[in-house]
Amino acid sequence: MRILVVDDDITMRELLKLMLKHHEVYEADNGEKAISMYERFRPDVVLMDILMPKLNGIETTKKILEKHPDAIIIGVSAFASNKGDEILEAGAKDILEKPFTRKKLRELLQKHTSRI
Repeated sequence: MRILVVDDDITMRELLKLMLKHHEVYEADNGEKAISMYERFRPDVVLMDILMPKLNGIETTKKILEKHPDAIIIGVSAFASNKGDEILEAGAKDILEKPFTRKKLRELLQKHTSRI
């Protein structure tokens, strides 16, 4: 499975890459790069941080879904209680709240894809 990890925190990107080591993982550190990488690699799932500089996860989600309405985007945030509704309204399929376990990550991926 191809997964695009979008987060401005390199530690979080590295952690997710470790948790997803059996998958093809791409990473972007901001929303602008995420849109470009989505176009280039067409990942099966996007794990999208909500709070980022330049273009936040909510706006990035909207822009990806404008061109690719079937994109599976899962919001990832420590602020899910405050910002979770916004990214869901933008079209994300679910929220993964930080901190999370590998088990919770796998459960969400299984819930939204059939290729795990």
